[in-house]
Amino acid sequence: MATVRLGNKAPDFTLMDADNNKVRLSDFSGKKVILYFYPKDNTPGCTQEACDFRDAKKKFDRKDTVILGVSPDTEKSHQNFRTKYDLPFILLSDPAKEVADKYGVFKEKKMYGKTVMGIERSTFLIDEQGKLAKEIRGVKVKGHVDELLDLVSQ
Repeated sequence: MATVRLGNKAPDFTLMDADNNKVRLSDFSGKKVILYFYPKDNTPGCTQEACDFRDAKKKFDRKDTVILGVSPDTEKSHQNFRTKYDLPFILLSDPAKEVADKYGVFKEKKMYGKTVMGIERSTFLIDEQGKLAKEIRGVKVKGHVDELLDLVSQ
């Protein structure tokens, strides 16, 4: 069940990254964090989104903003995805969808006319104090990274 509200502290979590290291959201206290949830490594929309973040990474770095990508994929899948597309940011594995559930992004979706449970492409901007500053649900990939660059520049 979603526990996120704008202006409130973002729920902390610990997940494994592509290199099997534990990563906590609270590790990035004092920085802005873009926490983006995506359905699956190596699918067209998810690949485009990841590559858009990759291409803008230096601009986010200049705004002291960390990028964290989260999907249910395994650490090994993330490792292959990161290598294949030269992704310079952290990919986190949420196979039990516990964090996705905390953020309310694991939900019913329509796919090929059927109702299935899955990850709704969503992004959360967390401020330097760990509070949720912005949430964008049902993300459309085209133009999304530019929208986030504008947000972190304000």
